Amino acid sequence: MASARVVTLVVVPETPANHQHEPHVPLPVEIPVTTDLADDALDLKTQIIRFLVTGGLSAVVDFGLYVFLFKVAGLDLSVAKAISFVVGTTTAYLINRRWTFKAEPSRARFVAVVALYAVTFGIQVGLNAAMNHIFDDQWWRLPLAFVIAQGTATVINFVVQRAVIFKIK
Repeated sequence: MASARVVTLVVVPETPANHQHEPHVPLPVEIPVTTDLADDALDLKTQIIRFLVTGGLSAVVDFGLYVFLFKVAGLDLSVAKAISFVVGTTTAYLINRRWTFKAEPSRARFVAVVALYAVTFGIQVGLNAAMNHIFDDQWWRLPLAFVIAQGTATVINFVVQRAVIFKIK
């Protein structure tokens, strides 16, 4: 009995990216927020407005998950905040990269934003814990601590993203 061999050929198109020797850093997921990335950069006012809208949406994701994980799932306060921060800031980055700053995908930028988020992660989780410790145990403690920590991180993120990260090619 004769056996047949099937050979499958996979063709990878040649692109400049195939020839670059970048480290194996994955590109972030693409979301279809806008397709006009080639247009000129937006003015400061438009960027601030878009950053705040995106931040508002991301804060809803962050705070909703934070409260759920802390109050419903029973996770430790800082663990709940850490998880919600990662999800909220990932949401913000994905939208801001395409809509606010109109930037093409870039591994270097992705690495820079991960470093920035690591710094603001420490600031935000630390401020949140400190404010929850300082404020009286009242109904407003959790949301007020969140707003202070989130507001501080938002200002840091905008300044560094606009001045540094989204200037990286």
